Amino acid sequence: MSAMDKIKKMLKGHEDQAGKGVDKSGDMVDDRTGGKYAKHVDTGQDKLNQQLGSDADRDNPPRS
Repeated sequence: MSAMDKIKKMLKGHEDQAGKGVDKSGDMVDDRTGGKYAKHVDTGQDKLNQQLGSDADRDNPPRS
């Protein structure tokens, strides 16, 4: 069983909370780097939200 499978199993039923955490951590990285890597952070957030099955990215669309 891969690490991602274990994480998915632990987060089952809490996908929205996990998605909010992903978004909040990405925003923190953007703040600390002055938005220098915003596109990369947004891409990472989107991919992680897809992997975790969270729909939190609908509430906070990626910045352009």
